[in-house]
Amino acid sequence: MQNKRILLIVGGGIAAYKSLELVRRLKERGASVRAILTKGGAEFVTPLSFSVLTEEKAFADLFDLKDEAEIGHIRLSREADLIVVAPATADLLAKMAQGLADDLATAVLLATDKRVLAAPAMNVRMWQHPATRRNIATLRTDGIAFVGPDEGEMACGEYGLGRMAEPAAILDAIAGLLDTKTTGPLAGPLSGRRVLITSGPTHEPIDPVRYLANRSSGKQGHALARAASALGAEVTLVSGPVALPDPPGVRVVRVETAHEMLAATLAALPADIAICAAAVADWRAADEAPQKLKKEREGGEAKLLLAQNPDILATLAKPALKRPRLVIGFAAETENLIENASAKRRAKGADWIVANDVWPGTGAMGGDHTQIHLITGAGVEDWPPMSKDEMATRLLARAADALSSLRSAAE
Repeated sequence: MQNKRILLIVGGGIAAYKSLELVRRLKERGASVRAILTKGGAEFVTPLSFSVLTEEKAFADLFDLKDEAEIGHIRLSREADLIVVAPATADLLAKMAQGLADDLATAVLLATDKRVLAAPAMNVRMWQHPATRRNIATLRTDGIAFVGPDEGEMACGEYGLGRMAEPAAILDAIAGLLDTKTTGPLAGPLSGRRVLITSGPTHEPIDPVRYLANRSSGKQGHALARAASALGAEVTLVSGPVALPDPPGVRVVRVETAHEMLAATLAALPADIAICAAAVADWRAADEAPQKLKKEREGGEAKLLLAQNPDILATLAKPALKRPRLVIGFAAETENLIENASAKRRAKGADWIVANDVWPGTGAMGGDHTQIHLITGAGVEDWPPMSKDEMATRLLARAADALSSLRSAAE
């Protein structure tokens, strides 16, 4: 971080006090820091405190005659290597998502062409509100990077997701965004990496009008593609039939069947990370009928001979291929979740398995939220319930860290 210029925007939340510690740690690592306080931020910490720690003037007023005579908000955004919003309150995130610019902080954010890292901090119910979820999704699509929030007890006495990430975690995220050869707002810890993701169901024809399929909506796979793109990756999304818009900035290959999906994934290699989130049909009709099958009579029975589909996850995990450095599969189970998912990881040769319970009523299939267990060679991590967008961001951040560790070990 030596000689890097950080512009810190401090929103109006109790977590603003952590930003003082963040400034101190940034300065220790040789970064220069300027601070902008929102009106609410200045209610929790004083501009003087930031001035003393940054050794710079702390800015607050969009209509400061001297600063704006020099087009201050443009200058502040242009002279930074990275903009960090901490704490990023629900109100501030909403303004960012809508492109509002009614104070100095939001004017700078709207005027910048630099990378932006947000550290959300708010009450758990505010974090879970659909409006906040929409705003987060919009900002991720726009290329905003996120760190946190963490789970824990809050100042209001409630417990859950919403605590601002600790300064050490924010510092790591800043280092990851700055440690890249790519510049611009979409640069991130996966910049220069290629990520391959499968999404949605497959449709296996029985005859020209019928097919075998499952209840997958593709929401999780598409969320993963958005998250990978937001972290700077070059993303190829191989998608089965879904009723979802294509994620911006992502190369999308549309397929129908498991055989088509396998061919498309192999054609997309090499990749640094492969995530098999698609719910590929295990079986297909052994003989696809050339014409629509007719009922012989009322109450009659029909027999359908099935053949096994190719195993895309196991194929990608084979060392003989151009194997991605990190292969991640999904296990959707209705019983013995951890046991079955762990067995799948070993059998397929995957590095990680994301296990989730899809028993009817959980809402995981087709819903917007999930609760997963991340199974790695080191053991099982039980993640709390969260939106599929949150899960995607968290998983891709972990994947970026894993790649960095693999690179360091190789060196």
